[in-house]
Amino acid sequence: MHPDDLLRRFRAAGALLEGHFQLTSGLHSAGYLQCALVLQDPVQAAVIGEAIAARVRALSPAVVLSPALGGVVIGHEVARALGVRAVFAERRAGRLGLRRGFALAPAERVLVVEDVVTTGGSTRETIAVAREADAEVVGAAAIIDRSASQATFDVPFQALAAVSWPTHEPAACPLCARGVPAVKPGSRPAASTG
Repeated sequence: MHPDDLLRRFRAAGALLEGHFQLTSGLHSAGYLQCALVLQDPVQAAVIGEAIAARVRALSPAVVLSPALGGVVIGHEVARALGVRAVFAERRAGRLGLRRGFALAPAERVLVVEDVVTTGGSTRETIAVAREADAEVVGAAAIIDRSASQATFDVPFQALAAVSWPTHEPAACPLCARGVPAVKPGSRPAASTG
């Protein structure tokens, strides 16, 4: 899938937003990608999942692990396209861990799949969850990389598209300085910035 095709899908779903947003990372931005609006359509979710699967198939994962909540749908679709199991990690008591009832086997080949990477924090936390289970993380993937290639991982990383909207700490945000209220459209509470 070409990045322009993916972004057309986001625009058609009303999922490419402009304004003043507080991201899950705690950073502020004038742009936001609401993946849930695209992924709510099972056909679109399947097409995007298959596109990611095509890019990572050579890594031969045995399981896809995603952080809840944003990565669950796309992780499931990538796993379906690869013909492997899909599991997810969730935040409990402020710490990311495997969902109760899920397990990873020692040396099991894990692909971490996320919806959007901004700082890479959720992806790194999810990689750590897999490694705590003695699984082998073979790679990471996302629908969108909005990190301006600043998010780095110690495993191969693939994203279907990259977008570049500057992000700012709240204290240095030009929109905050102008008094424009920030909206937090994400799926979990923003990280503490203080």
